[in-house]
Amino acid sequence: MDPELRELYQQVILDHHRHPRNHRDLEDANRRAEGYNPLCGDRINVELRLGPDGVVEDVGFSGQGCAICTASASMMTECVKGKSADDARALFEGFHDLLTEESYEEARATDLGKLAVFAGVREFPVRVKCATLPWHTFRSALDQEGRLVSTE
Repeated sequence: MDPELRELYQQVILDHHRHPRNHRDLEDANRRAEGYNPLCGDRINVELRLGPDGVVEDVGFSGQGCAICTASASMMTECVKGKSADDARALFEGFHDLLTEESYEEARATDLGKLAVFAGVREFPVRVKCATLPWHTFRSALDQEGRLVSTE
């Protein structure tokens, strides 16, 4: 990984861990899900309000997680708010591919905007589950699956 990108990755992760955005309960949520990563101990709840037009009107998360999990949840909430459910699912797929596909093309990362800094997580395979847990939990809430999301 490029040293400048590594530095940016570390700065962004630390900022979102220390000052998480949308870290709160959402009183008027109409979708909820709970996620758990037994390997790291991350526990996260994602609540969102999906409007009648299928747009994510608001989203929040709560729980305890490592720096990568918290930063991922924080950035996820910023990125999916205001998106249609289909666009939010596409963002999930792109983020998931960024972290799990060995042949992921860097050019595709531009579609993810600031989420591209998470490319550095690929260098630490055990941390991929930390970064993707909030996203899997969000998708479960969005799709109203009604089950505990686990990384195992």
